Amino acid sequence: MYQTKDKLQVRLVDLIMIALGCAFYAFGLVKVNIANSLAEGGITGITLIVRFWLHIDPAYSTLIINIPLIIIAFRYLGKNALIYTIHGTISLSFFIWLWQRVPVSINISHDMFIAGLLAGFFGGVGSGIIYRFGGTTGGTDIVARIFEKKQGVAMGKTLLSLDCVVLGLSLSYISIRQMMYTLLASYVFSRIISFTQEGAYAARGVIIFSNSYPEITQQIITKLGRGVSQIQTTGAFSKEQGQAIYCVVSPSELTSLKRIVEAVDKHAFVSILTVNEAIGEGFTYAQPQRSFFKHRF
Repeated sequence: MYQTKDKLQVRLVDLIMIALGCAFYAFGLVKVNIANSLAEGGITGITLIVRFWLHIDPAYSTLIINIPLIIIAFRYLGKNALIYTIHGTISLSFFIWLWQRVPVSINISHDMFIAGLLAGFFGGVGSGIIYRFGGTTGGTDIVARIFEKKQGVAMGKTLLSLDCVVLGLSLSYISIRQMMYTLLASYVFSRIISFTQEGAYAARGVIIFSNSYPEITQQIITKLGRGVSQIQTTGAFSKEQGQAIYCVVSPSELTSLKRIVEAVDKHAFVSILTVNEAIGEGFTYAQPQRSFFKHRF
């Protein structure tokens, strides 16, 4: 990690992974989107429109469009964010330039459905990696951040609005049929980017309301080896004091947890929540080992 007295912190691993994400994104853009005449949202979509009408290489128009945006947004971005954004923008431009000169092609026999799936896959994986390591590729992210700071408009709304405008303008050079496959790519993109950002450590948060909480707690600890927290509760109607149990388990352990609760208290109220990411023992580093034959169902 590099540090200056300005509290600037730039990690080498972040820069490497942002560049890798840009490589994935650019590969999909060049070898799938451009090769199959699919549009794209945001600034990338604008570069494709410019490519069609003005014959300017997206590798260059990406820089041309982003440079003034980065200058304007200088006061709205922290030092780290600014460096990562500049790095992401330059990396994306470089890889777009590179992939156009590498003689590699994806033979999908002109199947536009597969093209839409692949476009969303490569774009989602690439962008997910970029965002996961704190980077952006500039563009509409900068515009959305400015609107949020100045006008109080949520970034999601601004990004969606800009994407709709760009996709609408893209109809000037692609057909409705191609636009439908572009929308398919956008849907796959949104799903893949969520998975990439959240990582592989999916989990479930479970809140259990039961008068038999001491026994349920002990069963979870001994049979599942998971940590448990007890939360003081007050019934809104009865005003009675009680205890709720909260724990986080992997999806594969959820059935076992339900069986534990049902065996102890069939009338227990159980609320199961989706946890986007779980960091800690048993999820991102080793879980205490248990005997294979002990406490099996």
